[in-house]
Amino acid sequence: MTDDRATHRLQSVVLDEQSLSAASRDQEQERQVAIFDLLEQNYFQPEGSPGGPYDLKIALAENRLVLDITGPDYEKTHLLSLSPLRGIIKDYFLICESYYQAIRNSTPQQIEALDMGRRGLHNDGSSVLRERLAGKVATDLDTARRLFTLICALHWRG
Repeated sequence: MTDDRATHRLQSVVLDEQSLSAASRDQEQERQVAIFDLLEQNYFQPEGSPGGPYDLKIALAENRLVLDITGPDYEKTHLLSLSPLRGIIKDYFLICESYYQAIRNSTPQQIEALDMGRRGLHNDGSSVLRERLAGKVATDLDTARRLFTLICALHWRG
Protein backbone atom coordinates (compact mmCIF):
# COMPACT_ATOMS: atom_id res chain seq x y z
CA MET A 1 0.00 0.00 0.00
CA THR A 2 1.29 3.43 -0.88
CA ASP A 3 0.81 6.50 1.29
CA ASP A 4 -0.55 8.72 -1.51
CA ARG A 5 -2.45 11.42 0.37
CA ALA A 6 -3.47 13.28 -2.78
CA THR A 7 -5.35 10.25 -4.11
CA HIS A 8 -6.33 8.36 -0.97
CA ARG A 9 -8.30 10.87 1.05
CA LEU A 10 -11.80 11.65 2.21
CA GLN A 11 -13.60 14.47 0.44
CA SER A 12 -16.80 14.22 2.48
CA VAL A 13 -17.94 12.70 5.76
CA VAL A 14 -21.58 12.37 6.77
CA LEU A 15 -22.87 11.12 10.10
CA ASP A 16 -26.15 9.29 9.71
CA GLU A 17 -28.79 11.57 11.23
CA GLN A 18 -30.83 8.62 12.54
CA SER A 19 -27.75 7.26 14.32
CA LEU A 20 -26.89 10.56 16.00
CA SER A 21 -27.98 11.14 19.55
CA ALA A 22 -28.56 14.52 21.13
CA ALA A 23 -25.36 16.37 21.92
CA SER A 24 -24.42 19.22 24.18
CA ARG A 25 -23.06 22.44 22.69
CA ASP A 26 -19.49 21.32 23.54
CA GLN A 27 -20.03 17.92 21.93
CA GLU A 28 -21.61 19.40 18.79
CA GLN A 29 -18.67 21.77 18.44
CA GLU A 30 -16.20 18.89 18.86
CA ARG A 31 -18.11 16.94 16.19
CA GLN A 32 -17.99 19.86 13.73
CA VAL A 33 -14.29 20.51 14.40
CA ALA A 34 -13.49 16.82 13.88
CA ILE A 35 -15.24 16.81 10.49
CA PHE A 36 -13.56 20.05 9.43
CA ASP A 37 -10.10 18.86 10.53
CA LEU A 38 -10.67 15.45 8.96
CA LEU A 39 -11.56 16.93 5.58
CA GLU A 40 -8.73 19.44 5.80
CA GLN A 41 -6.08 16.72 6.06
CA ASN A 42 -6.49 12.95 6.08
CA TYR A 43 -5.15 9.69 4.75
CA PHE A 44 -7.80 7.11 3.93
CA GLN A 45 -7.02 4.16 1.66
CA PRO A 46 -9.62 1.41 1.31
CA GLU A 47 -8.12 -1.99 0.53
CA GLY A 48 -8.36 -2.75 -3.20
CA SER A 49 -9.34 0.74 -4.25
CA PRO A 50 -7.66 2.24 -7.32
CA GLY A 51 -7.86 5.71 -5.78
CA GLY A 52 -10.14 8.36 -4.40
CA PRO A 53 -11.18 10.80 -3.24
CA TYR A 54 -13.80 9.06 -1.14
CA ASP A 55 -17.12 9.86 0.48
CA LEU A 56 -17.75 8.28 3.87
CA LYS A 57 -21.05 7.81 5.66
CA ILE A 58 -20.80 6.67 9.28
CA ALA A 59 -23.78 5.05 10.98
CA LEU A 60 -24.77 2.61 13.67
CA ALA A 61 -26.87 -0.45 12.91
CA GLU A 62 -27.67 -3.21 15.41
CA ASN A 63 -24.69 -2.36 17.66
CA ARG A 64 -22.31 -2.30 14.72
CA LEU A 65 -20.40 0.54 13.19
CA VAL A 66 -21.30 0.99 9.52
CA LEU A 67 -18.72 2.60 7.24
CA ASP A 68 -20.19 3.18 3.80
CA ILE A 69 -17.35 4.18 1.45
CA THR A 70 -17.76 5.34 -2.13
CA GLY A 71 -15.25 6.70 -4.61
CA PRO A 72 -14.37 6.51 -8.28
CA ASP A 73 -14.72 2.84 -9.26
CA TYR A 74 -15.12 1.87 -5.60
CA GLU A 75 -18.07 1.14 -3.35
CA LYS A 76 -17.97 -0.89 -0.17
CA THR A 77 -19.67 -1.07 3.19
CA HIS A 78 -17.83 -2.35 6.25
CA LEU A 79 -19.64 -3.49 9.39
CA LEU A 80 -17.47 -3.47 12.51
CA SER A 81 -18.29 -4.73 15.97
CA LEU A 82 -18.20 -1.95 18.54
CA SER A 83 -17.35 -4.32 21.40
CA PRO A 84 -13.59 -3.61 21.35
CA LEU A 85 -14.29 0.15 21.53
CA ARG A 86 -17.17 0.14 24.02
CA GLY A 87 -15.08 0.43 27.22
CA ILE A 88 -12.83 3.12 25.77
CA ILE A 89 -15.84 5.13 24.55
CA LYS A 90 -17.49 4.89 27.99
CA ASP A 91 -14.30 6.05 29.77
CA TYR A 92 -13.81 8.77 27.14
CA PHE A 93 -17.31 10.15 27.82
CA LEU A 94 -16.70 10.21 31.56
CA ILE A 95 -13.46 12.12 31.25
CA CYS A 96 -14.92 14.47 28.62
CA GLU A 97 -17.79 15.40 30.96
CA SER A 98 -15.27 16.11 33.73
CA TYR A 99 -13.14 18.10 31.29
CA TYR A 100 -16.09 20.25 30.10
CA GLN A 101 -17.04 20.97 33.72
CA ALA A 102 -13.44 21.73 34.63
CA ILE A 103 -13.14 24.29 31.84
CA ARG A 104 -15.83 26.31 33.60
CA ASN A 105 -14.80 25.82 37.23
CA SER A 106 -11.27 24.47 37.76
CA THR A 107 -7.67 25.57 37.87
CA PRO A 108 -5.49 25.40 34.75
CA GLN A 109 -3.55 22.49 36.33
CA GLN A 110 -6.74 20.46 36.85
CA ILE A 111 -7.89 21.20 33.30
CA GLU A 112 -4.50 20.16 31.92
CA ALA A 113 -4.52 16.89 33.89
CA LEU A 114 -8.00 16.01 32.59
CA ASP A 115 -7.02 16.98 29.06
CA MET A 116 -3.98 14.69 29.22
CA GLY A 117 -6.21 11.81 30.31
CA ARG A 118 -8.70 12.64 27.58
CA ARG A 119 -5.99 12.66 24.92
CA GLY A 120 -4.61 9.36 26.22
CA LEU A 121 -8.00 7.66 25.92
CA HIS A 122 -8.48 9.26 22.51
CA ASN A 123 -5.15 7.76 21.38
CA ASP A 124 -6.18 4.35 22.76
CA GLY A 125 -9.48 4.50 20.88
CA SER A 126 -7.70 5.55 17.69
CA SER A 127 -5.25 2.66 17.96
CA VAL A 128 -8.05 0.14 18.48
CA LEU A 129 -9.93 1.63 15.53
CA ARG A 130 -6.87 1.29 13.30
CA GLU A 131 -6.52 -2.35 14.38
CA ARG A 132 -10.22 -2.96 13.57
CA LEU A 133 -9.76 -1.36 10.15
CA ALA A 134 -6.62 -3.37 9.31
CA GLY A 135 -7.08 -5.13 5.98
CA LYS A 136 -10.09 -2.93 5.20
CA VAL A 137 -8.95 0.69 5.30
CA ALA A 138 -5.51 2.16 5.97
CA THR A 139 -5.38 5.46 7.86
CA ASP A 140 -2.78 7.51 9.64
CA LEU A 141 -3.06 8.24 13.37
CA ASP A 142 -4.54 11.73 12.94
CA THR A 143 -7.26 10.42 10.61
CA ALA A 144 -8.05 7.59 13.04
CA ARG A 145 -8.24 10.11 15.92
CA ARG A 146 -10.78 12.23 14.09
CA LEU A 147 -12.78 9.17 13.03
CA PHE A 148 -12.81 8.01 16.66
CA THR A 149 -14.26 11.40 17.66
CA LEU A 150 -17.03 10.96 15.09
CA ILE A 151 -17.74 7.41 16.24
CA CYS A 152 -18.09 8.78 19.75
CA ALA A 153 -20.49 11.42 18.37
CA LEU A 154 -22.85 8.61 17.44
CA HIS A 155 -22.94 7.56 21.10
CA TRP A 156 -23.16 10.93 22.86
CA ARG A 157 -26.18 11.50 25.01
CA GLY A 158 -27.00 15.16 25.55
